[in-house]
Amino acid sequence: MKISERQTRSALMKLFEQGGFHPRTDLGQNFLIDLNLIDYILEAADLGPSDVVLEVGAGTGGLTTHLASGAAAVVSVEVDHRICGLAREVVAHLGNVTLLDCDALKNKNRISPIVLDHVARELAVAPSRRLKLVANLPYSIATPLISNLVASDLAWDMMVVTIQWELAERIRAKPGSEHYGALSVWLQSQCDVKVLKKLRPTVFWPRPQVDSAIVQIVPAPERREQIGDRAFFHDFIRRLFQQRRKFLRSVLGSMYRKELTRSEIDSLLEPLQLKDSGRAEELDVAKLVEIARAVELRLREKV
Repeated sequence: MKISERQTRSALMKLFEQGGFHPRTDLGQNFLIDLNLIDYILEAADLGPSDVVLEVGAGTGGLTTHLASGAAAVVSVEVDHRICGLAREVVAHLGNVTLLDCDALKNKNRISPIVLDHVARELAVAPSRRLKLVANLPYSIATPLISNLVASDLAWDMMVVTIQWELAERIRAKPGSEHYGALSVWLQSQCDVKVLKKLRPTVFWPRPQVDSAIVQIVPAPERREQIGDRAFFHDFIRRLFQQRRKFLRSVLGSMYRKELTRSEIDSLLEPLQLKDSGRAEELDVAKLVEIARAVELRLREKV
């Protein structure tokens, strides 16, 4: 079947009708049909000849071809083998596109080694190459993918992604707001997060039940250097925000009851000028990084 690179709503509906199958909502298959928004994403990504693009959720290849025209290489991932077959037909003539028919995640805490290997191979072609994640992300995979890419040691340079509006609110949330949590702190401690545009369901086919957003995420190396052991920090804030409304002193006492005494916790918090009634949900990112670093160093001293 002939697939148009201008994948409008009518073109996609005809394509799926000819194929005899339907988009899978459980895989978050909501295709971006507003062609002006595709141009907007490309402009925000600012692709160049040194960029390796990771696209997760290739769909029928509508965005993939545009990414390939501006980047050195595109590694595109699609978990649904039916849709992947359609995308393969679209990108067959593009020598700089690698299309992977697999899940982008090995598990919720790790990106697939297959994906990482292909990305690493493209990055190794030249020292100047940098990675950009540019994708219309399926809702179900957006949080672990973004979080795990930040956690990785890959030389990523930017993310420009469409995600659920609620997730956009979470990653940019400020202390004291209902959306502020471990994910907010994890990303903001290492990145600049900017919501570029809010998207209504009408710009997708099929239409999702909620609003979406185009988000740009850029590394902030100077903030990342303040963290120390990032694996420790990731675990620290995750556990801390499981009890976000409890007093910080009490939560730390529970988290490290086998490693630190109450007096040791008090001695850690005193120089940080924290009130006894302070809660994790009220503290800004810099203060949480400072607390985590103090705890990490004290635990190392006790080993």
